Amino acid sequence: MGGSESKSVQQVTQSIVHQSKPNPELDKPWRKFDWGQKEALKKKLENFSPSDPNVNDIKILVAGQVGAGKSSFINSIDSVFQGRICSRALVNTADGDSRSFTQKLKGFPIRSGRKTLPFVFKDIMGLEAEALAGSQTDDIINAVFGHVKDGYKFNEEQALTYKDQHYTSDPTLSDQAFCLVYVIAADTVQFTDDRLIDKLKIIRKRISDKGIPQVIVLTKVDEVCPLVNKDLRKIYTSKKIKEKMELCSAKLGVPLTNIFPVKNYHDEIDTEDDIDVLTLKALEQIVQIADDRLLDNF
Repeated sequence: MGGSESKSVQQVTQSIVHQSKPNPELDKPWRKFDWGQKEALKKKLENFSPSDPNVNDIKILVAGQVGAGKSSFINSIDSVFQGRICSRALVNTADGDSRSFTQKLKGFPIRSGRKTLPFVFKDIMGLEAEALAGSQTDDIINAVFGHVKDGYKFNEEQALTYKDQHYTSDPTLSDQAFCLVYVIAADTVQFTDDRLIDKLKIIRKRISDKGIPQVIVLTKVDEVCPLVNKDLRKIYTSKKIKEKMELCSAKLGVPLTNIFPVKNYHDEIDTEDDIDVLTLKALEQIVQIADDRLLDNF
């Protein structure tokens, strides 16, 4: 009898403790998402062509804090279309190394099988908070406007000038980027140095004056939310991920419609449909946003 009563009290206590813990999951997804659209998205992107017939491919510049996963994002896109894990954009995995592994501006065409798709991702040196560290804001702005040639080695102490051999004084539409993608790690959003935020705001204002749209790709979502870590399909019911996306929007002024959470390939040895479809949806929106800007110039 006493044992039964003790067990009952224990069950009630556990129930109360369980109820007192905040539920990390929303009752329903706050953003509608079709997890079965992978092949449709892939086919749509494979058949995409720029609105302007004079532009062979749309350039998209990828910027981000050191270690946020911008090169890994490019590799993840590559992996989707190749159907295997790719690593053309070199990534540094050394612990404690706070410097950018990417030192030169390099364009990465995306291929599906042997077909080259009409968009190119430009990888640049990572951003850092210190004034004389990482890529300079002027270099990023110039790269967006097509003034910087591939192969340019970033100088942390001085931005590229018009006298340099890697400077293009009269860029064509094909040289210019029509979207800037900020890659931000979900685990660092809240603690991002204000100096880095100020750099991003300077870039945002300068390119916004020319009508260049910006997109945020939020990486490492599985590292900040146990719910998502167990099941990637919980990404749009996760309160934590929604909060991180709202914080990104508030800090950088980019609307939520232009913020996409993804999981980059990191320790996987095979591609996975759920990772792929998140990547493809972000890519579809990025390409469409860039093409809309190109259409304004046409």
